[in-house]
Amino acid sequence: MATMDIVTTENQKAGSVELSPVVFEATVKPHLFQAEVRRQLALRRAGTHSSKNRSRVSGGGAKPYRQKGTGRARQGTTRAPQWAGGGVAFGPVPRGHEHKLNKKTRRAALRSALSARLAESAITVVDALELAEFKTRRVMELLDGLGLAGESVLIVISEPSATIEASARNIPKVSVLRAAGLNVYDVLRHSKLLFTKAAVEAVEVRLGEGDSGDGKEETA
Repeated sequence: MATMDIVTTENQKAGSVELSPVVFEATVKPHLFQAEVRRQLALRRAGTHSSKNRSRVSGGGAKPYRQKGTGRARQGTTRAPQWAGGGVAFGPVPRGHEHKLNKKTRRAALRSALSARLAESAITVVDALELAEFKTRRVMELLDGLGLAGESVLIVISEPSATIEASARNIPKVSVLRAAGLNVYDVLRHSKLLFTKAAVEAVEVRLGEGDSGDGKEETA
């Protein structure tokens, strides 16, 4: 079982925490990353793309010219796809891009991503993150004190915090997520993870129950 130091916002040691091996020492399986990130990005697609086929384009009720005797190919309507201004053949239609991924596979992918970040020594745990006011500069000072200034950082908190979430919103490469919304895509797109102690406990509760996290039963 891995043990990590807990630090204060001034980067002073404030204790230690034992990390669950089920969540933070799982086997790293990159193929699970690909499957889950693909699912997440597909879910974000609006699916509102559309086009008009020949039945939806206005006009074209009469034949453009007579059937025979012109020397040209017969035509029934100017709304056919081969005509300028005609309908689109086999064009896009509104649809959902969402596809299903087994829930256990999704959990195994997140365990794998967190384990990869721990192996890279990319996780920092602080005792608490609290802001008394909305102040972006204060968040930047906190990150600087923890040696994370200029890094791509994902801050994970346990409970909603309007001051932290709003204050970090405009800092480049910095995102804030609640433990309940922690996901593979955001873990992978940030090089550093900053957890509060309470957030670590919340993530372990969320991912530590049920299966062992090896993903064997989820690969079918």
